[in-house]
Formats: sequence, structure tokens, C-alpha cells
Amino acid sequence: MEFLDTTTLRVVFAVVAVTLLGLFYFVTFQRTRSVYSAWWCAALALFLTGSAAYLLDGTAHQVWANPTGNALLVLGAASVWAGARTLRARGPRTWQLLAGPLVTLLASALDSPATNDWSGGPVFLGFMCLFLALASAELWAIKRSYSRVTKALALASGLLAVYYLGRWLVFLVEGPDGPTFTTYFDSAITTLITLVLLVVVSFSMAALSNEQVTRDLHLRATRDGLTGLLNRSGFDDLAVNELKRIRGNGTPGALVLADLDHFKTVNDTHGHAAGDVVLQAFADICVGTVRSTDLVGRHGGEEFVILLSGADANRAETIVNQLSARFALATFAEGFEPPTVSYGIASVDAESTDLAAVIATADAALYEAKSLGRNRAVQGSTGRRG
Repeated sequence: MEFLDTTTLRVVFAVVAVTLLGLFYFVTFQRTRSVYSAWWCAALALFLTGSAAYLLDGTAHQVWANPTGNALLVLGAASVWAGARTLRARGPRTWQLLAGPLVTLLASALDSPATNDWSGGPVFLGFMCLFLALASAELWAIKRSYSRVTKALALASGLLAVYYLGRWLVFLVEGPDGPTFTTYFDSAITTLITLVLLVVVSFSMAALSNEQVTRDLHLRATRDGLTGLLNRSGFDDLAVNELKRIRGNGTPGALVLADLDHFKTVNDTHGHAAGDVVLQAFADICVGTVRSTDLVGRHGGEEFVILLSGADANRAETIVNQLSARFALATFAEGFEPPTVSYGIASVDAESTDLAAVIATADAALYEAKSLGRNRAVQGSTGRRG
């Protein structure tokens, strides 16, 4: 591999990294503003500056440039992991992000960086392997239905992590001047491999960011901004399909309309912020009480709608009683008691072909529950009180 000139490859790497950073930032991040694309922009910038620092090797500046380059590259790999993590959960804490780069910086600074091109090499290679492996694991754990490209990104990160693992092991066994290391794992080969993967991964990142934007737009269009539940249109779209499934399977179901009693009093007495907290609390209790396969939505104002699959009207009444019991135990910073809740229940069966008709039945039952004094459930047109 003597035909590979490390300095030239690093300059090429820097040029490509600058180009990708510019394209990704102005074309992808400015349009999508996704968290993942922000982390990838940070990773590109760190890879660029870290590699540029190595260009000072062999000069009087090597004493600080080499440790700095090591730390920046490790921080870039940590940023790749942080971005991958945000696709499934919250990003890492600051100490988790900075511990590796700081340890790398310290190890490199204590290992004769003025004369040793590989100062802190084992620590640097170990952390690069670790963060790339963590990124691969995060990406691989994402369900295939979430994105078409996460598995490819996981594979690319995994392969690079395996490569760095090989570098680390060979470095420990024979050092940077050993025949195996110089043949397969020296800086020139690594720069070339990273360059190729950087280009491939950047285009995959752009595709993933676009998918995120599409998903976020769909989420905003179908979710209530305050409670996180399905909004009315989002609920109706899914409920129509669920009614078809219930009708096709011949299984029972029930639709529930829930209305918080005297909710206006909460807003008038304690303010709209307190009212929002009450709505959020009831929404959380609904989600925590019904099954994940049931549909829960905010129908409007203080009214909620629930579609229970596989539950008849009597089972639905048992469930709404559980909702009321749990909601009654809720506590609020302002010190007031939660309002009571009235429910209208409509049965869903093979004859229930029209969602609007089912909702109308539940609405009529809810109206009757309120006319009977509130804080109760009424089933359908039969008027049976709960």
C-alpha cells in the first residue's frame, strides 16, 4: 500500500468532508431541522477538524495537534452514536458524550505527543470502536418499519467498528510499526475506507432525515399537540379501518365518548394552564388503562374518544369505571380535585358499518349521562345506567 500517500488522502478527505458538510447542512438540515441530521452535521465537522489537525504532524505543533485530532475524531464518533440514539430515545447525557474524548485527550497528551505520531493510540482506537459499535447497535435495534435505511446504516457503522477493533487488537499485539498493522490498518488505508463510507453514509443520512420529516408531518397531522393522543381526524382514519376488521372477524367492540364534567370551572378558577394539565392527566390515564391495540383520541375540547376492540359494552363500562377511579386519585399542584367524568358507550358489531353512526349513538348516550346528573356511564340507545 505504499502508493497511498497519507497526507494526500487526508487532504482529499478534508475536501470531501467540507463538501458533504456544506451539502448536508444547507440542503438537508436547513430543510428538515431534524435532530439526527444536526448530529450528523456535528460529526462531519468534527471528523473534518480532527483529520485536519493530523496535517500538523511532523511540525512543532504536533504536540497539541495530535492529541486534539484524536479527541475530535472520538467526539465525532460519539456524535454518530448520539444521533443514532435520538431515533429511539433521548440523546446521551453530556458526560456520556464527553468522557471518551476527554480520556483520549489526556491519554494522548501524556504519551509524548511531540514525537509520537500514535500518542494515546490504544485509547483512541478503543473509543472509536466503542462509539461506532454503539451507533450500530442503536440503528440495528430500530424496527424495519421505521425506516428503509437504518439497517444499511447499522451495517456500515458495524463494519467500521469491526475494522477499528482489528486496528486496536493488532496495535496492542505488534504496535503501529508491525507488518500486519502497516499492511492492513495504517492511517492511509483507514482514511480511504472512512472516506468511502462517509460518502455512502451521508446520502443514507439524507434519506433518513427526509423520512423523519415525512413522519413528523404525518404525526403532527394525526396527533393532538397537547395530549399526544390521536386528534379527531387521525382517530377517524384508524377507526374506520378498525371497524372493517371487527366486522370481518365477527368480534365485538365498543366505542366510548368521555367528557370531563364542569371542565370550564377548572379553567375559570385555576386558569387554562391548570386545565391543560388536567387534560394531559386524563389522557395519560386512558393510555395507561386500555391496551396498546385500542385507539384513544381527543375528540375536541375536554371530550375524548376510545375504541375498544374485543370488548362488549359491559366490558367497556368496567373499563371506564377504572378510568374514573384512577382519575379521581390524580393530584395537581394547585391542590384542586380532578373533575368527574361522564361516558357514553356504543356497541360495535358486524352491523356497525358507519363510524359516524356509532359516534352518534355514543354521543346520545353521553348526553343522557349528563342529563342524569353526570359522573356516570350510559350504554347506547338502551339507556342502561352505570
